[in-house]
Amino acid sequence: MKWLLPLFLASCSVVPAQESPLPQPLLSELQKEWPKNRTIHLVFHGHSVPAGYHETPEVKPFESYPLMAMEKIQKAYPHAVINAITTAIGGEDCVKGAARFQRDVLSLRPDIIFIDYALNDRRVPEAEVEKAWHSMAQAAKAKGIPVVFLTPTGSRGVKIDDPTEPLEIRAAIIRKVAAEEGVLVADVWAAWKAELKHGVNQDSLLAQANHPNKKGHEIAARVIAGMFGVR
Repeated sequence: MKWLLPLFLASCSVVPAQESPLPQPLLSELQKEWPKNRTIHLVFHGHSVPAGYHETPEVKPFESYPLMAMEKIQKAYPHAVINAITTAIGGEDCVKGAARFQRDVLSLRPDIIFIDYALNDRRVPEAEVEKAWHSMAQAAKAKGIPVVFLTPTGSRGVKIDDPTEPLEIRAAIIRKVAAEEGVLVADVWAAWKAELKHGVNQDSLLAQANHPNKKGHEIAARVIAGMFGVR
């Protein structure tokens, strides 16, 4: 199933749960109060962007989307105990990420997994990209863990909406695999492109050629938080 996600989220209020595409048990856990609540583990798997790299080698986790999204979710669910865990490795692609998925991700017993590899997947053949993303989705589903695929943040020099653009092709593969596996998509690339089409200069969203700055990470954080019914 393919999900449409809200792209522009202005504040941290909670909309009715039925407007969130996430499983109801997860949303219910987030609403529990002490002493009935427990720690909710959000795992962010991928390459240098979720790892927090801005201008390499500087890492800014508090200005990167995993913790920025967690902050938005926490404000909306103030009684929840939320733990954001990053298993991302700079320079990695989906093939390498899939190879360590069981050891480094599923072993943590996450409540939900977010996967972001498309920027680096441009150097991987399309068939291998598709196979690796299928592998991660199937492994998570076998454990009953919700998984969310992220389409990419931007990169200097990309030609948006050009069907031959490698980043557009990788984003399309991610959406296709998600539809085939019945998993969710946080369509960050669509939100990023919408910003550019509204006149935002892409360089104002980037720390370097292929890493977003805080403003760029904010786009991804809004999309992710929107999945939790936060807007």
